[in-house]
Amino acid sequence: MATSALPPTPAPPLTTASVPLWARRAAEAVLWTSMPSALWRFAVVIGVPLGLADSEYDAMLIPGWGYLVVPLLSVLQEALALLTLGLVQPWGEVWPRWVPWLRGRRVPVLAATIPAASGALACTVYGVLFVWTTLHADMAITQWGEWVMTVCYVPIVAWGPLLAVVTVHYYRRRTRSRRDGR
Repeated sequence: MATSALPPTPAPPLTTASVPLWARRAAEAVLWTSMPSALWRFAVVIGVPLGLADSEYDAMLIPGWGYLVVPLLSVLQEALALLTLGLVQPWGEVWPRWVPWLRGRRVPVLAATIPAASGALACTVYGVLFVWTTLHADMAITQWGEWVMTVCYVPIVAWGPLLAVVTVHYYRRRTRSRRDGR
């Protein structure tokens, strides 16, 4: 006797249609604010001259483990930035089909907002600390190298505040739709 698997319970209607353009743009901006620093680190690893002294490469463990750690840091950073899009996309409201045991079920609001809010706080603190320490650092770097590094890393300061705004919007939109019976 063959048993047929019951289809998953249909998910409630998505509310991503009600995501305003500014929220979508803010979520997309997170990717763009994190990308220059990731690209700068990739440039360091592949040997693009960035005005760094040998002591700076030694501090990044290049050559050595830095060839693995520095690119992985960039990939991890971009993956985390990409998760911001879930706050304005359908996969941030209903688990995608490829997620075992959860596929098709509604994403609990707090399961998205708590990590996102924690990330926003961490990114804001990191951005402020990075700018503070960079401005007061005694790096062995040329003036133009310092300029390039600054141009690549200053946008990351916006990551935390942008993520915070998108997170608050996600929380309010999702809890409002629940209160309204949607």
